[in-house]
Amino acid sequence: MTELVSHCVEETIEAGNILGSRLRTGAVVGLVGDLGAGKTHFAKGIAQSQGVDPDQVSSPTFTIAQEYRGSGLPIFHLDCYRLENAEELERSGAHTYLGADGICLIEWPQHVESLLPADTILVSIRHQPEGSRLIQILTAEDDD
Repeated sequence: MTELVSHCVEETIEAGNILGSRLRTGAVVGLVGDLGAGKTHFAKGIAQSQGVDPDQVSSPTFTIAQEYRGSGLPIFHLDCYRLENAEELERSGAHTYLGADGICLIEWPQHVESLLPADTILVSIRHQPEGSRLIQILTAEDDD
């Protein structure tokens, strides 16, 4: 597991950019954290690593899924906050982004856990008492 502390939005975006530059096609990244923890800012960094203008990235809470295309891999950004279960994601058709030819980012992945591939990268972002964020990145290799 990798841990780091972010003291500002820019550091959270940069952490996402660093992880994003290491991702390959078919990667699934679950972004876990309370409302306002920084999940979407981390997603902006991953998108930026693939040549997407981070200002284009917003939380797809009401649309469930958004696609971003830049100079690198396409980004498929899902937000499962409003979903009750994995079946709702399947009914929406957005489950097809899992393992698609690009990078799939899922905010609130715990709502659709049964659909996640075994090699899903989990990124936990938690508020810290002094206002910073603790970012923990767990990969499949960490489970070995």
